[in-house]
Amino acid sequence: MQEFQHYIAGRFSDGVRQFDSLDPSTGSVWARMPDAGLEGVNEAVDAAERAFFDAEWAGMLPTQRGKLLYRLADLIGENAERLAELETKDTGKIIRETSAQIAYVAEYYRYYAGLADKIEGAHLPIDKPDMEVWLRREPIGVVAAIVPWNSQLFLSAVKIGPALAAGCTVVLKASEEGPAPLLEFARIFDQAGFPKGVLNVITGGAEVGATLTSHPKVVHVAFTGGPETARHIVRNSAENLASTSLELGGKSPFIVFEDADIDSAVNAQVSGIFAATGQSCVAGSRLLVQASIKDVFLARIKEKAEAVVIGAPNDMATEVGPLCTERQRETALLLIERSLAQGASLITGGAPLEGDGYYFPPTILDCSDARHADSLTQEFFGPVLSVVCFETEAEAVELANKTQFGLASGVFTQNLTRAHRMIRAIRSGVVWVNTYRAVSPIAPFGGHGLSGHGREGGLQAALDYTKVKTVWLRTSDEPIPDPFVMR
Repeated sequence: MQEFQHYIAGRFSDGVRQFDSLDPSTGSVWARMPDAGLEGVNEAVDAAERAFFDAEWAGMLPTQRGKLLYRLADLIGENAERLAELETKDTGKIIRETSAQIAYVAEYYRYYAGLADKIEGAHLPIDKPDMEVWLRREPIGVVAAIVPWNSQLFLSAVKIGPALAAGCTVVLKASEEGPAPLLEFARIFDQAGFPKGVLNVITGGAEVGATLTSHPKVVHVAFTGGPETARHIVRNSAENLASTSLELGGKSPFIVFEDADIDSAVNAQVSGIFAATGQSCVAGSRLLVQASIKDVFLARIKEKAEAVVIGAPNDMATEVGPLCTERQRETALLLIERSLAQGASLITGGAPLEGDGYYFPPTILDCSDARHADSLTQEFFGPVLSVVCFETEAEAVELANKTQFGLASGVFTQNLTRAHRMIRAIRSGVVWVNTYRAVSPIAPFGGHGLSGHGREGGLQAALDYTKVKTVWLRTSDEPIPDPFVMR
């Protein structure tokens, strides 16, 4: 039994209480986690506020902040194996994915390390001859960062990296479902040499989240999760008038035209929906395939889905591991049963695997005759693919945009002009053409509609953690005229 602690004001401490964390591959308790409670939230926010105004951080040159972020990136690389093992143990994500992803997480911190001294203001060509006016970009203050359990080291990096590069301080709330990797990350962060309180890492349930997002000292909330929780956060932020950036769920269309490279499209679709056991906000969960190739394409997808290696997440041979929680498994089964009752037909999968752990096989539903099925509108957060065929490009666009979400989309075609038309027509924050799930610290991502607002990654993310101060400097030696003297 392992036990984990919070990281507040540069110290490690127990919460007001503890709770069990389950191993999704067995369903058994493997660790004890701290619950911050109201006391822990207040302590963490106070620590972040002190650090923000303290000269050790507030007076630090941007280049110096960058060097600390470079050091953090190096430490993540040195501890990648331990972080990957913990993430696999606590969330059920397969080791081959956590290992690869954590190695790339370090690149996000390196990107923002290099950006720290490149966040620039501007000189304004003002219309007054005796004035010099310029803009300064300054850090906005204490940031509350809230991330879900899936891809948590990546999702925290795209918040912590730009926030610290800009000079903010952060209270990071890890999900109560699988927080071990971020609590371990706090130990690595502690070694990097940042001033105490610059980053604070806590966890706990809904009470902790509500207290943090409505805290009067928090000026910005960066959240990744579901739309319903986001609604609560927006309501809570009315208390402190905090700004928000919300990266929410998705129901991403994966569109395959008859002229596509079939091998590439099949591989990308299998990876796009069954990798991470479908527990990804950008999962390509809606396959829109042109009618002329539907049978061939579905046969290929079915063959690959049924050949996927399902097993223990810590085995490098495993391709699909368990779902993170029993609740997710129950939700997936309920949505499948409801969609079948609404007219969808089952191609493969459809029921949980027997035995220990929260295993669910790759599942494919043909919804071509059930275009109002719940599986086409609701996010499973599981390895379930819903298929609809289309005849024309216009129909493909209509189907792609028939959702309240708008996070990501994929288009597979060899027709360049068609690709450009689809890029313009699809309402989503990210469009991948002849590829899928590609990411980079240089490229921002985010969504529209129920997929949220704001962008993470890239230069824009760092600017979002700054506020603009306008400076007026009078250059004339003449005294300012008395405003009350008649002239």
